[in-house]
Amino acid sequence: MNNISVIIPAFNEELYIEDTIKTIKNIDNLLEIIIVDDGSADRTAEIASSCNVQVIRLRKNMGKGNALNIGCLQAKGQLLALIDADLAHTAIEVNKLIKPVSMGEADMAIAAFPKVKRKAGLGLVKCLANLGIWLFTKKPKLKAPLSGQRVINRKALSEIFPFAEGYGAEVIATIKALKKGLRVMEVETKMKHRETDRSIIGFKHRGKQFVHLSIALFKLLFTRS
Repeated sequence: MNNISVIIPAFNEELYIEDTIKTIKNIDNLLEIIIVDDGSADRTAEIASSCNVQVIRLRKNMGKGNALNIGCLQAKGQLLALIDADLAHTAIEVNKLIKPVSMGEADMAIAAFPKVKRKAGLGLVKCLANLGIWLFTKKPKLKAPLSGQRVINRKALSEIFPFAEGYGAEVIATIKALKKGLRVMEVETKMKHRETDRSIIGFKHRGKQFVHLSIALFKLLFTRS
């Protein structure tokens, strides 16, 4: 039974989007692929459209969380796979996330990536993510709290929707799921995506992540649920 909707938020991913889509077309029980082009300035949307998948083009960059919200509202599948656009051929590893959710062993499966050979940053964003998860849920730290590769069922979607804006989306989703008593499972995978290095651009990206996550956690603190 084809019951998997794959939602891929994409921002300036013309180098990877085609390989990612072609790979995702080979996953088990695929119903649809939804690309949310988040105001890209390159050929991301054009390339995705040529792959015969649904493409939602946003006029301006609205951030990952908002792109996920828009994509999820269009999804028809009983299970939703949320993945990044730059996984390329390693996107096939999403099958490992689909299995426990489809078998009823988890409501949310999160991909843990292999250890990188050299660290790109100082680990501050990951520490903040795990601190936030512990403060709100008292659950021990996760291996991959920032992972954007997840498979969820409809029950989980109803509890975590809408996603927080920007790069706080995944962590807040995890917190909401755990607070609601949903079964959250981390799954070891061999996924790989473009990594940021210790350049100015890399540190600016991680700084943006830190700010987005801090704001999202602060907002959650004053949100009744």
